[in-house]
Amino acid sequence: MEDKTTTWLNRLRTGLKLLFWLTLIVLLLVQVTAPAQLEAARSRLLDRLQAQRKSRVIAMIHRQDTFSLFGVPVSSSIDIEDSEAILRAIRLTPDEQPIDLILHTPGGLLLAAEQIAKALVGHKGKVTVFVPHYAMSGGTLIALAADEIVMDPNAVLGPVDPQIGDMPAASIVKLLDFKRPAAISDEMLVLADISQKARVQVAYFVGNLLLKHMSKEKAGELAVAMSEGRWTHDFPITVEMAREMGLPIKTDMPHTIYELMDLYPQSGTGRPSVIYVPLHRMPSPRTEPAGQQAPAEAPAKK
Repeated sequence: MEDKTTTWLNRLRTGLKLLFWLTLIVLLLVQVTAPAQLEAARSRLLDRLQAQRKSRVIAMIHRQDTFSLFGVPVSSSIDIEDSEAILRAIRLTPDEQPIDLILHTPGGLLLAAEQIAKALVGHKGKVTVFVPHYAMSGGTLIALAADEIVMDPNAVLGPVDPQIGDMPAASIVKLLDFKRPAAISDEMLVLADISQKARVQVAYFVGNLLLKHMSKEKAGELAVAMSEGRWTHDFPITVEMAREMGLPIKTDMPHTIYELMDLYPQSGTGRPSVIYVPLHRMPSPRTEPAGQQAPAEAPAKK
């Protein structure tokens, strides 16, 4: 009896070890293949959008992907690699073909954003920028280069005032109003000089971008307002405010773009901070024909 029990326990241990290794292999395979599957789904959606709009569709979406080999999400922003890729895509686009750029970004390197904006302005075909959620700082600068900006009704743009390191250039310059030069360190004096130059340079660049939408005088005024540090750097410029500024704003966002955004999940190790379930229409007072039900309401959108 004891031999049978020992044999059974040995078999159970062997089975559990096998199950453990099989589970580990499956998890590793998921980690390796999931990013490729996600990328393929994104490509299919972009192909569908290109076919619908007969345009070159470019997506610059800065988010943290849930899937990574070691589970470590990497945050991103506009950098030189982005500008290189977008400039390459623009070069490969026929001159008269429209370009649709999907933007979801907190901003990033000013040089890269200016390169992208300049290339878009130089494209002969119509340029449309889609902002499903937000395009701040350098993202706004790029959006200003478009012939048309399509925003979700609740999406926002932002000011384009330059940042020197982790400090607003406008605030560094203002330091000179509160302290005598002798009481300011040499390093801060140098930063104040750089900050003033940065403000002038950004205002000049933005003013030239805006000439496609408004008169030279109005473009200059708006460029200064958006770059001088009038607001905090994360100030939300809403659809209504952008229209008041004279920007070419529309809100007819294609549903395919929302589907694309769903394929860029924000990473998080804890429970979701927002949870909802689809709403279903309550039965109507009238009697439905036998064998039929009232149609359910479409699932709620995020």
